[in-house]
Amino acid sequence: MKFLRNFLETIEPKMAGNKYLHTIYDGFATFLFAPNSTTSEGVHIRDGIDLKRTMVTVVMALQLCLLFGMFNIGHQHYTAYGLYPGLGEAIFTKLAYGFLQLLPIIIVAHVVGLGIEFFFAAKKGHPIEEGFLVTGMLIPLIVPPDIPLWMLAIAVAFAVIIGKEAFGGTGMNIVNVALTARVFLFFAYPTEISGDTCWVAYDYNILHNIFGMGAATLQELGQTVVPDGGMKKLLVDSFSGATPLALAAKGGWSAVADQFTLQSLFVGDIPGSVGETSKIAVIIGALMLIVTGIASWRIMLSMIVGAAFMGFFINMFGGYLSTEVFGFATANPFFAVPWYYHLIMGSFLFAMAFMATDPVTAAQTMQGKLIYGFLIGCVGIIVRVLNPAFPEGWMLAILFMNVFAPLIDHWVYSKNIKRRLARANG
Repeated sequence: MKFLRNFLETIEPKMAGNKYLHTIYDGFATFLFAPNSTTSEGVHIRDGIDLKRTMVTVVMALQLCLLFGMFNIGHQHYTAYGLYPGLGEAIFTKLAYGFLQLLPIIIVAHVVGLGIEFFFAAKKGHPIEEGFLVTGMLIPLIVPPDIPLWMLAIAVAFAVIIGKEAFGGTGMNIVNVALTARVFLFFAYPTEISGDTCWVAYDYNILHNIFGMGAATLQELGQTVVPDGGMKKLLVDSFSGATPLALAAKGGWSAVADQFTLQSLFVGDIPGSVGETSKIAVIIGALMLIVTGIASWRIMLSMIVGAAFMGFFINMFGGYLSTEVFGFATANPFFAVPWYYHLIMGSFLFAMAFMATDPVTAAQTMQGKLIYGFLIGCVGIIVRVLNPAFPEGWMLAILFMNVFAPLIDHWVYSKNIKRRLARANG
């Protein structure tokens, strides 16, 4: 490591003449090594962790979600063709398929996002900002595994430029960058981000065949050459690709229970976004963020309470809401889904752990965090249940509350000032 550091110090003068090269050099150098200079005077709090190390901690907390997401891509793919239906069957084959399917998504997200970050950093004459370390990992985890790469590139560019750099860069954005990319995809290309067919990678990816890992399974399917679209014709009749939320929206909890067990919902061997399916992996990541002090437990806890409260409220009044009003049927099977099942369906836990707790876009005050998380839980359930166009809810709920987070903090500050003035004058 000492040799590497000496090498970087040696080439720094050569990079200083070009602002773009020096920006790239500075980004890699500060990522690998902590700065030589530290704050020693004039501060009240001294800590050995900097922004890069904070971001790396979040990335580490995401690794179980990433690993299981890769496995589940392969598991859903082979299950769709009636191969290796058991969760413990062909683990390495499934993991290899998922890795090769997800790898281009990760590469495109990072190349586009970091490329834009490098450009803006060089133009401004600033060091590279570290915020995209987490964003670049989150985006591949919240999109379908078969998302077209060109769509992903456009979404990442939009999110970084409009959602972040337009506000001044890392620490200045008012909305979560990763969710901005997803909401762009949702409204610009709705058929590629929603429905039953986008959550499973049906076709054998090119990398899988190049490495020769698909040959055995192609022979099992009785195919020597698979034409374009030919793989989808071989799907087993019992496989639909529908997510638990899609089933609940159409048939209530009974439709979910007919196809998935509670164990499947927790373990995560179900269709869905890459990183959200395994609740066990998400909970472990959330605990890691809480123990290290990176994420606020107040936001997580209050979001659970808010979702439970609104889910229970809808369960109570669902019978009235599901009757005919002025001759129009308003029955919605989602009303009858027990409130506690909302907590394990879809991306609630993933959004709670890794999206709502974003320290830049969330509320900053202690009381404000409780209010902020509670309202996200309430709004998310309302959107999920009452709006059939958005069966998930958390994407819109978090972005909506991102906008109101400064107002929540302002209210908390104002209330505290009034209370202290009253105490001083009394």
